[in-house]
Parts: sequence; structure tokens; C-alpha cells
Amino acid sequence: MADIFDQIITGEIPAYKIYEDDTVLAFLDISQITPGHTLLIPKKHLQDIFEYNEDTAAQVLSKLPVIARAVRNSNPDIIGVNIFSNNGKGAGQVVPHSHFHIVPRYADDNFSITEFSNADQYSDAQYQKIADSITSHLQEN
Repeated sequence: MADIFDQIITGEIPAYKIYEDDTVLAFLDISQITPGHTLLIPKKHLQDIFEYNEDTAAQVLSKLPVIARAVRNSNPDIIGVNIFSNNGKGAGQVVPHSHFHIVPRYADDNFSITEFSNADQYSDAQYQKIADSITSHLQEN
């Protein structure tokens, strides 16, 4: 079943394209959190980052800095960018097609990502247990 991004890739739905090659497409997000908010997607339908293999990751992720620089350089008022990707419904993913948000930041924008720290709730042993659990699940492809 084709999602909205598949329809943008095939041209069924128009988009303000920023960059396109055989494997990726970058276009303006219709929501425009801030002016210049851009999405980078693989053309191959992959639901989320968990479906990437090493080749796909190289093809898609190598374009992130290229697109981010273009977004930043497009407006002298841009003072930085946020790059993020929601993977899975539990993480807030709305469109079931992998995508990366590149959101320009301006001195006077009202979009905020709250920084927080739970460091005071973890002991060295708890950190090590978490690290060991993650490490035990690393897979080479």
C-alpha cells in the first residue's frame, strides 16, 4: 500500500523538491515547523530506520549533511538546524515511510526542543547494565 511519500516519489502528489537522485528525495515538509523545514527520504519504501541495511544507510545518510548545508545556507537568518527522525508509532512516527526532518532554526523562532537530564537517577552499575544490554544486541550485516 502506497503512503503519501510513495505518492510524492511517483509524482502522484506534487512536492517542492529540493534534491533527487536514484535513491533519495528531499522536499519541503508541508507543515513547515520553521521556514525551510525539509524532509529527506529513501525512494525505496522502508518503514523506519530498523529496515535499513548498510548500503541503504550509506546512500541516505550521506545526503543529510549535503541537504542540511543547503538549508542552512539558503537564508542568512538561519543560525542552526535540528535533524531528527521518529521511528515507530511509539516515537511519534506519523507517515510509515522512513524520513529525516531538517528543521532550520532562527533566533526568533518559537519551536523548542526541551533539554533535560536524568543523570542523577543512574548509578555507574545502571549505566553499565544498559550499555551491556545494547552492546549484546549489535549486529553486523
